[in-house]
Amino acid sequence: MKASRIAAAGAVSGIAVLALSAPAFAHVSVQPEGTAAKGGYAVVDFKVPNERDNASTTKLEVSFPTDHPLASVMPQPVPGWKAEVTRSKLDKPLESHGKQLTEVVSKVTWTADGKGVEPGYFQKFPVSIGALPEDTDQLVFKAIQTYSNKEVVRWIEVPQEGQEEPETPAPVLQLAAAEDDAHGAAGSSDAKAEDTGADAQNTAADASASDSGSGDGSDTTARVLGIVGIVVGAAGVGYGVLAGRRRDSGAAA
Repeated sequence: MKASRIAAAGAVSGIAVLALSAPAFAHVSVQPEGTAAKGGYAVVDFKVPNERDNASTTKLEVSFPTDHPLASVMPQPVPGWKAEVTRSKLDKPLESHGKQLTEVVSKVTWTADGKGVEPGYFQKFPVSIGALPEDTDQLVFKAIQTYSNKEVVRWIEVPQEGQEEPETPAPVLQLAAAEDDAHGAAGSSDAKAEDTGADAQNTAADASASDSGSGDGSDTTARVLGIVGIVVGAAGVGYGVLAGRRRDSGAAA
């Protein structure tokens, strides 16, 4: 009896833990593919899990921050879903690549063409965004999730630092520090390449000079041997002539 009671209590505790922890991992979230650095561009994924056992997610609406408007927002096509981009006018024009923008994308809505996100599955909705602001550490995107049974869940509560996560938190994108200037790194690489090239040229010049010196030494040696050969040959010829004269003189006597 005691063992059965302990097992029952453990089961109840486990169910309670799962129930309490479910909202922490089952809400709509946003994560970058790689790094979302301040001042740069990034592709982010809005991840939508299905929290219901008897309905599918058929619609997702994501509102983009108005306090830090983004000049470029481009959703990637997702099979089985239709994306609709909503643009809104800005109170203050935004400068991007030397141009003044008077309106930006304020919302993207995905609507399922078929069954949508069925129970037990999740779906990612990629979006290219930029340029990311440099005066904040995060961007908040409020999302609305609609199910096939007409239920609507609003993920719009902004998490506050130092406080517990709200029941329906809004997706928050954390921004990384701005990356170093790539031109500086390239310049450093070019300088190293130039130094390496100069060293290679100097080495080649030294090798050429060494080869040239070796050639001159070989030529000098060849000339000396040639002269010695000529002298030896001349001496041999002279000796032969003298020997012939001696023979002729002996025969005449």
